[in-house]
Amino acid sequence: MSEPATNNWAEANQRYLTAALRVARLNLERHIARSKKERKAEQQQDKERKGEPQQEKERKAEPQQQQEQARQEAAAQQALEKASAAMPSPAALERLGTMFSLSAFERDLVLLCAGIELDSRFAPLCAEAQGDPARDFPTFSLALAALPGAFWSASTPAAPLRRWRLIEVGAGAALTLSPLRIDERILHFLAGVQHMDERLAGLVEHLNETSELAPSHQALAERIAALWSQSAEGSAALPVVQLCGDEVADKRAIAVAACAALGLRVGLLAAQSVPTGASELDGFLRLWGRETVLGNSALLLEANELEASDAARAGAVNKLVESLSCPLVVSSVERRRSSHKPLVTFDVLKPTADEQRELWKRALGETPFNLEGRVEALVSQFNLNLQRVRTAHAEASGRQPPGENGHALSAEEFGQALWDACRTQARPRLDDLAQRIEPAARWEDLVLPAPQLRTLRDLAVHVRRRAQVYETWGFASKGERGLGVSALFAGASGTGKTMSAEVLANELRLDLYRIDLSAVVSKYIGETEKNLRRVFDAAEEGGAILLFDEADALFGKRSEVKDSHDRYANIEVSYLLQRMEAYRGLAILTTNLKGSLDTAFLRRIRFIVHYPFPDAGQRAEIWRRIFPRETPTENLDFGKLALLNVAGGNIRNVALNAAFLAADAGEPVRMAHLLRAAQGEYTKLEKSLTEAEVRGWV
Repeated sequence: MSEPATNNWAEANQRYLTAALRVARLNLERHIARSKKERKAEQQQDKERKGEPQQEKERKAEPQQQQEQARQEAAAQQALEKASAAMPSPAALERLGTMFSLSAFERDLVLLCAGIELDSRFAPLCAEAQGDPARDFPTFSLALAALPGAFWSASTPAAPLRRWRLIEVGAGAALTLSPLRIDERILHFLAGVQHMDERLAGLVEHLNETSELAPSHQALAERIAALWSQSAEGSAALPVVQLCGDEVADKRAIAVAACAALGLRVGLLAAQSVPTGASELDGFLRLWGRETVLGNSALLLEANELEASDAARAGAVNKLVESLSCPLVVSSVERRRSSHKPLVTFDVLKPTADEQRELWKRALGETPFNLEGRVEALVSQFNLNLQRVRTAHAEASGRQPPGENGHALSAEEFGQALWDACRTQARPRLDDLAQRIEPAARWEDLVLPAPQLRTLRDLAVHVRRRAQVYETWGFASKGERGLGVSALFAGASGTGKTMSAEVLANELRLDLYRIDLSAVVSKYIGETEKNLRRVFDAAEEGGAILLFDEADALFGKRSEVKDSHDRYANIEVSYLLQRMEAYRGLAILTTNLKGSLDTAFLRRIRFIVHYPFPDAGQRAEIWRRIFPRETPTENLDFGKLALLNVAGGNIRNVALNAAFLAADAGEPVRMAHLLRAAQGEYTKLEKSLTEAEVRGWV
């Protein structure tokens, strides 16, 4: 509706409401006149019994008053009809009657209650009609006596007036004598003002903005609109639409687009806001059911973070879904079941690779660089929606301060900024299950035999060139199984497994997450599998490197099935294998005991790197690289230090502790500091420091 048309309707609606209020006021005045006439008739009968004649003036005045009353009522009715004819579309009062199937009496009663709020003449008329100056408000008793077509059942809780809370019944000695007040939301509606009920405003948020959708998401929105449209045409109950997926913003945009196609507004309700008390929930259902009609709205219920352990909340959500008869969209990560109502589920996936390429090309259209090759790498590594693509582009564009020579960033520098922005956007929500590690180690920090270093570099090549081999060269068309890049790092503690994962994360410019196995593994059947699904689903968007440290507990040998727990443990391992084979990132498992892993599991791991205990030459090289350039040292003998028979992790501990001792003494790091630190490290390891290991240190 255009703005002028809207203004015309509002002005015409105001004239209609004014005319309708005049008719209602005259109804009261007619009732008052009739009551006066009845009282006068009773008084005249008393006079006649007493032999007193009626005054001639009074006899002549009565017909004149009745004629004037009839004339005013006819003029008011004519004005109302004229105002109705001038409406470009039905007036709010007429729409209210149609929406809630109100009778003429019920509509007039609503109008009577509105008159108290909008016309100061109504209150004294109500007091006069009820013969009590203190009773200047409408009551059911007054309405039943004064309004035409009155019937008792209109006052019952099941009737529209009270069921939909169009009017409120105040406290009183009796139902018929209790004050009646129009609900504020209904009053605003009659005045032509759309305003959400204050009791809903704290729970429900209107989504007004529509956003651009990827073609696959637009097709989903059109399917939802067609589904509801066909159900409405066939007079069937509207099915509940369920949108399943991880991306909340995409599901919102699809719901808004589908409702916009049908002319519906969307109200957003979080599952955490659903009332759990029976009376509060019933009140919400009534108010939202009314709001759906008044505001032509649909409800989007977001249950993405609803915890199954919160039984009261889950029960309230289920009742809400089963009870609401309005258009309803449920947004959740997992599929929910409905026992009574028809429910249609749509899985909301990320935009396809082709759609993401197009999104990137549009976003980078004004960038003064040729980033065609970079786009392919971004699409291959990151699985982003439209909103995140735009945000990543804006973030990278904001990282363009002048370069070292006062020039803008180069294409390569901008490409790296874009990559890092995508890493930030795709960063998984794994705070309770994993720890993000900021990688500091580089290739020069690793001291390993040549075969192990070569395997690690090959591993980096597989991740970096995955898109070219799988997509461009067509290996993905041979099947998705085995496309995930996985590695097993096996060796004693401190031999460089975690450092290797940091080196790979630095080389590939990817996030590294250490999985907290204590949070993943659960004694409850099915919970471990659910936690693993959360880990892989969350990390999938950005292809992060997942480091399952000390993985023996989770990936141990599959046991013989002796009870249900053994059977479910094997199911968890099988599920893990499937996810690792399909994971678009890199999954690294570390173990101190390679022999504890199932051989069937090992066959599905692409790279296995054995970390040997460092020999004397490797330990000497570790000592040479362990101190940062900024650390002052004096007369360190790396050959003698290499005699200390410990792994690289322990060497780092000794070097760090020695640095603290030297700093406290105000001296450079010397062999004496290292000797004292080595003694402390061996005490921690419950080992004895031999004379051969420290001979000649001081």
